[in-house]
Amino acid sequence: MTPIARAAVLTALLLVSACGPLVQIGGGGDPPDSLLTLRAEASEARALTGKPLLVTMPSAPGALRTLRIPVTTEATEIAYLPKANWVEQPVVLFQRLLGEVVQARTGRPVLDERNVDIGAANRLSGRLVEFGLDVRGAPQVRVRYDAMVSATGTGYVASRSFEATRPVSAETGPAIARALNEAANEVAASVGDWIASQP
Repeated sequence: MTPIARAAVLTALLLVSACGPLVQIGGGGDPPDSLLTLRAEASEARALTGKPLLVTMPSAPGALRTLRIPVTTEATEIAYLPKANWVEQPVVLFQRLLGEVVQARTGRPVLDERNVDIGAANRLSGRLVEFGLDVRGAPQVRVRYDAMVSATGTGYVASRSFEATRPVSAETGPAIARALNEAANEVAASVGDWIASQP
């Protein structure tokens, strides 16, 4: 290798090393002390009857397609709560909670996308519009789910928006997760009662 070629290779290596690691395992910064999740409020076990209902994963805006908790600080500004991470994305956690609560409220078997071999008579889909902390006034969490129920073969049936809020005692991950869990259970219960009232 000529001296010029050696110099070119060394220069390239120095430039690459100056960029830092090209592959980073596990992300930067300190890991959170714990991961947050949602739990359906306990209800009595009951026999399931009636036509199966498919509960699909909600769509969501970009601010919710993350493991972090969004904080609305202004009408046009969102930050994220430090040192607070969900164990899974909010849409996954909310879908699971929604299915459990709706099944308990309606007594109907609830399916998700994994049950592809079982036909569902109805489909519950929707959009998780809000799922975070709002500090524009007194700090509170807000959960909003825009739901739509459709029937297999006949199409559209009904749609409705559901919303719940809870004040927060502290702007910490565990406190906000508890408040979001309560609000999510309230929304899910309202959705279940609404579905049960459909003809």
